[in-house]
Amino acid sequence: MSRILVVTSGALFVRGGHLVIAEETAAALRRAGHVAEVLVTPQNRFGRQVSAYVATWLTDVGETADGHPVDQVISFRFPSYAVRHPRHVCWLNHRMREYYDLWERFVRGLGRKGRLKEGVRRRIFHTIDRRLLTRNVTRLIAQSRTIQARLQRFGAIPSEVLHPPPPERPYRTDGYGDEVFAVSRLTALKRLDLLVEAAALMRNDTLRFAIAGEGEEQAQLQRRIDELGLADRVRLLGRIDDAAMLQRYAECRAVYFGPVNEDYGFVTLEAFRSGKAVLTCADSGGPTELVEDGRTGYVVEPTAEALAARLDALAADRSVAERMGAAARAAAAPHTWDRAVAVLTR
Repeated sequence: MSRILVVTSGALFVRGGHLVIAEETAAALRRAGHVAEVLVTPQNRFGRQVSAYVATWLTDVGETADGHPVDQVISFRFPSYAVRHPRHVCWLNHRMREYYDLWERFVRGLGRKGRLKEGVRRRIFHTIDRRLLTRNVTRLIAQSRTIQARLQRFGAIPSEVLHPPPPERPYRTDGYGDEVFAVSRLTALKRLDLLVEAAALMRNDTLRFAIAGEGEEQAQLQRRIDELGLADRVRLLGRIDDAAMLQRYAECRAVYFGPVNEDYGFVTLEAFRSGKAVLTCADSGGPTELVEDGRTGYVVEPTAEALAARLDALAADRSVAERMGAAARAAAAPHTWDRAVAVLTR
């Protein structure tokens, strides 16, 4: 039995997928007989992240309050990998993406002074992250090949790959109804607007669309739904609980998950566990590593026309969704928490 500390970071009043992964990791470690807890280090607001790195660096994780040694640390994202421990595995989901793959999007619209200031910060964080991920951790494991490629592109940092399994939930298949389901934060990077535009272009209008989640794009999405006359076919559900989400997964025809260059995303394997095919985009990153075009879902060009054509195919023949759903369920089977724990603790 080992005492293992699972470390991630977080902003105040924000609960992201990384925290779910951290909690699921700790639960899986406990099922395997280890003592495991989750520590959330500060992330801090943009422009104040250096102090969060320093606070994490200074956090004592050598032993518990009752004097027992901590045998291993598993960290996840910036700046949690700044924590110091002689046996430190980083299961990386991402660095501060604004200073890496989202740089051009981030500085778009900034003036010359703003670009210069952020450029200096970017160089600082590239230096800090490279040192931490090559010298402060004993093993670096990326949560997807997309993340692994970013590590190579920005810093030539080597890593292994281990896809996180989906959270332990009672996934099931209750049929293949007339709904396409999507669940995520409603932000531009999640590209829910593409699904709305594709729904408007479909020739077959028998499918309905349900989009679960909250975010800054919610009002804009609703306006576009109304403008296109889709209020009877496309619904924004807002936040839903786990039971409602599992029911939607269980009953839908297929699942849409087409973000821009996603790190990983639980949605794909959650849909697969529910026996549902996933529609994603060629530039969606992590989901494309799991979705096999025409077998466990569709990988399309990120255009409304291309997505609409595949949606029409699913609408016209329910057996297509059933066949791909069965293949998706089989593809999800190897992604288990027992295997993840074995890799993380070896």
